[in-house]
Amino acid sequence: MTQTALTAARRPERQLRAERLIGPAAVQQAQALRYRVFSAEFNASLSGADKGLDTDDFDAWCLHIGVRDLATGELVATTRLLDHRAAGHMGRFYSEGEFHLHGLSHLQGPILEIGRTCVAAEYRNGGTIAVLWSELAEVLNEGNYSYLMGCASICMQDGGLQAEAIMRRLRERYLCNQNLRAEPRNPLPALDVPANLIAEMPPLLKAYMRLGAKICGEPCWDREFQVADVFILLKRAELCPRYARHFKAAV
Repeated sequence: MTQTALTAARRPERQLRAERLIGPAAVQQAQALRYRVFSAEFNASLSGADKGLDTDDFDAWCLHIGVRDLATGELVATTRLLDHRAAGHMGRFYSEGEFHLHGLSHLQGPILEIGRTCVAAEYRNGGTIAVLWSELAEVLNEGNYSYLMGCASICMQDGGLQAEAIMRRLRERYLCNQNLRAEPRNPLPALDVPANLIAEMPPLLKAYMRLGAKICGEPCWDREFQVADVFILLKRAELCPRYARHFKAAV
């Protein structure tokens, strides 16, 4: 057995638990994790940065969920959820700040928006995402939401080469604007990218596609976060059966 295998064998299996982050202290932990991930990896310009937090006005209206490492007590993953009722109080969904969502009012059934998803780098694997997904599943089922929507990000620090290479694949396999068409308020600049350029799809975006989500148009350039945001829509009734177990959902 190699030294690497021995080290892996001795490493205790992590005990992760999904939870709903209730109360100011718990939400602040989520905001601190978001700040660490977004500022370090994207060099994002964040509100609340002087306090080491990522904050905005939507936080107060969202349900925040997360994953905690029971051995350390550390919050290692988080996302926030905004439903149609809370969006009504805010005057819009968060995504509408980046996209004109044509057809949104015609979607049949309640809608849940997911956003600000992040995972600590050392926990970025399928197991952590599955634990987070399990709590998301509980929320979806409790609210009987018909649609899950939101944005998944692609880094733009290379000037957009990765984003364009990934979008080529997404347009071929996952583009669908039958239910909703997302028109970016700030489209990506046109790039002449070699046809043979290949880029790895970000884990979160890949996870959405595996679940059965579709992209609804071209991405929006979010200059504050230095990312290209792709709008995704997942119809709960069309959840991919192979991955439905992650959502504890009957399809």
